[in-house]
Amino acid sequence: MIRVDEVNDIYELAGYRLHWSSLLPQTPNATFFQSLDWLETYWRHFGGNERLRVLVVSSDARPVGILPLVVRTETTRVGPVRVLTYPLHDWGTFYAPIGPNPTATLTAGLRHIRQSRRDFDLFDLRWVDLDGCDRRRTERAMRRAGFDPRKQAWNRAPQVDLSGDWDEYWDSRSKKWRHNVCRLQRRLDEQGDVRHLRYRPRSAAEGGGDPRWDLYEACLRVAERSWQSSASNGTTLCDASVRDYLRDTHAAAARSGSLDLNLLLLGGRPIAFAYNYHYRGHVCELRKGFDPEFAKLRPGVALTRLMLEDSFQRADRCHDMGSGSLAVKRPWQTSIATSYRYTHFPLFVPRVQLLRMKRWLQDRVYGEESIACAQTA
Repeated sequence: MIRVDEVNDIYELAGYRLHWSSLLPQTPNATFFQSLDWLETYWRHFGGNERLRVLVVSSDARPVGILPLVVRTETTRVGPVRVLTYPLHDWGTFYAPIGPNPTATLTAGLRHIRQSRRDFDLFDLRWVDLDGCDRRRTERAMRRAGFDPRKQAWNRAPQVDLSGDWDEYWDSRSKKWRHNVCRLQRRLDEQGDVRHLRYRPRSAAEGGGDPRWDLYEACLRVAERSWQSSASNGTTLCDASVRDYLRDTHAAAARSGSLDLNLLLLGGRPIAFAYNYHYRGHVCELRKGFDPEFAKLRPGVALTRLMLEDSFQRADRCHDMGSGSLAVKRPWQTSIATSYRYTHFPLFVPRVQLLRMKRWLQDRVYGEESIACAQTA
């Protein structure tokens, strides 16, 4: 018998920790952002104005899937709208139900949503990996539950397939690009001892979990010396609006064994960083930066090469470079992944019907695959 329990209190989720921890490794293409450790940290910093709706799907009294959702109020051109969606909030590229059977979890969870009192104006499942592990599961589950989903591209992120070997990958890059990278590497080597430091602690359960705050502070100092010190849009390590959240997430990632911190050292001095999370061979790039004093040497390029080469040696599976700055990432990518949104516009909510008309017009002008307008409605 299938049963759905809804959890609205973040502290009550502690009772499901063992189940969550056992289901996450069985989740297709899972990332650190689907862990309970990340959700708890996120909620402490951003959950004050949101409502938690985590649906635990059980079969014969045993949890077989978890569907984490939140209701948040978003500002739109037609006024504030309560949106039911995943909790990812663009920290990563993809999100999906937790567990080995996302179809059953989505079907049972969305039927529960349909039969419950509506506390949202817009049902908008974003960050769907349509071309990867989703394979239209989300769309079919929404239709089975009685929703009318409209598909639209949400974002794009370059990917590097790490399943082969480094030489094969490197040879697949353009000759001109390889020449330029090697030239930059030689110029950097001429300045002194160059070293790539990569820190991936084991989890606390395995005797690790040390956050190495000295390394985190090194990344932060590099960011503060760059243009990132004046940014205020939440996209840098040193931005005051997310600084405390990122520090707490750093500690959580270290405890769970999901931290992947990279520093490029010149004569022992950090001059570039790449701050990532990883889970079972899937690396998610979060933030990067370099010391502007060394801008002509382009240390970020050298660090990316060393980091990817090391990932091949570690037998990682995929490196997600994240959205934004696509032109800079293009020489490294082996493919580009598109995330999608599936939106249901409740019929008797006039404001969202205006959004639906706006979305329809955008699709007519730009096409439903266009990213430029996807996040404006």
